[in-house]
Amino acid sequence: MTAVGTYLERLQAGGPAPAVHEAGVEHSYHQLMERADQWSGVLEGHGIGGGSVCAFVGDHSLDTIALLLALIRRRAVAVPFTPASRGEMARCLGIAGARSLVEPDGSGRWRVRPTDVTSTNPLIDSFRAADEPGLVVFTSGSTGEPKGILHSFERVLRKFVAAREAHRTVLFLLLDHFGGLNTLLGVFASLGVGICLRDRSPAAVCDAIEVGRATLLPTTPTFLNLLITSGAYRGRDLSSIRLITYGTEVMPEATLVRAREIFPAAELKQTYGLSELGVLRSKSEASGSTFVRLGGPGFEVKVVDGTLWVRSEANMIGYLNAPSPFDGEGWLCTGDRVEQKGELVRILGRESDVINVGGQKVFPAEIENVLREAAHVSDATVRAAAHPLLGSVVHATVTLERPEDPVALRERLRRHCAARLARYKVPVRIDVADELPVSERYKKIRDALADRP
Repeated sequence: MTAVGTYLERLQAGGPAPAVHEAGVEHSYHQLMERADQWSGVLEGHGIGGGSVCAFVGDHSLDTIALLLALIRRRAVAVPFTPASRGEMARCLGIAGARSLVEPDGSGRWRVRPTDVTSTNPLIDSFRAADEPGLVVFTSGSTGEPKGILHSFERVLRKFVAAREAHRTVLFLLLDHFGGLNTLLGVFASLGVGICLRDRSPAAVCDAIEVGRATLLPTTPTFLNLLITSGAYRGRDLSSIRLITYGTEVMPEATLVRAREIFPAAELKQTYGLSELGVLRSKSEASGSTFVRLGGPGFEVKVVDGTLWVRSEANMIGYLNAPSPFDGEGWLCTGDRVEQKGELVRILGRESDVINVGGQKVFPAEIENVLREAAHVSDATVRAAAHPLLGSVVHATVTLERPEDPVALRERLRRHCAARLARYKVPVRIDVADELPVSERYKKIRDALADRP
């Protein structure tokens, strides 16, 4: 049987077991698959079947999960969007060649309508010959144009053929991103429970953990730091959490220490993946360590001149609107700089984020971690600032737990950094902000501060 067939059959066998926790109500696997059957009928009525490119808009819910399963069952090419991505949706629909769009109508109901797209995508045209369900997700391109990534669900689901431990999982990572879809598919592959969120504020996530008795929280370092600084965890029963997975950006050691204090019974595990090649198997050196072993069945890793390369059996079919990033042997340069310790690696940051100070390389995450260790600093963001002699210098922006005289603060933080960092890494400029910009995926946006006075 195919991986897709095995996966869908397992969900069908889930029967009365709980599958989706939404707004305090638990829906069984029987109800989930019954709703998927209903969606299949709707899609068939609109002529959406094998090879059709169908986009949909929504967050995690019984309806959107069932819709995704129906698209897989009908061997269509699914193109998920969240409400936050509507600004780019028209461009993305054109790149994917999506002829149909499923979206809420504003009254609590759904509508299926044709798009204005008339063209097709050559890569999807050739993919149709495989008669497999497909997936298109978008990632930011270096030129500002979103890059469409085409995956085969048959490849994606191979890693889920072997059942794993079932969890009650908070569906934190967004549905239109590969990491969020990987989490979602993994929940049901083990007949676990997906816990939907009303929003992604620290308070809402704590509510979901407490009410839904969540055992797994997949999230980002930026969100964990927001949870810590917000204090939303105080007075909450979060003891059900047994595992916290984090990725997408470098984990500050100060944040890791505080997260272990808030969730003393939980293992903290670093994950790693890219939209182009999937999410790798990973094993942290220890719950409090930022070193991790990457690879496992279907994945190979190597380090070349300090940069991580990966080869995967779950590689994307290709970019819809850009050249292939793989070399002749199927390896992808991730652009992530790493430190090695035997078979373990520690992610230092993206090569594109490195600040070149007079020929010396500075990783923003290192300085941010040092700044967070200073008294009364709740968060920090570091970026490059132009310098006439050195090319670039370090520019930091911090948020504070309480107000402080700006002149005294800058002097205090420079002394703090000078005692822990090489001279060229010490921030030349330090600003204070009420909050630091983060994306809808709860990742830090360093460039968003570049134009601020």
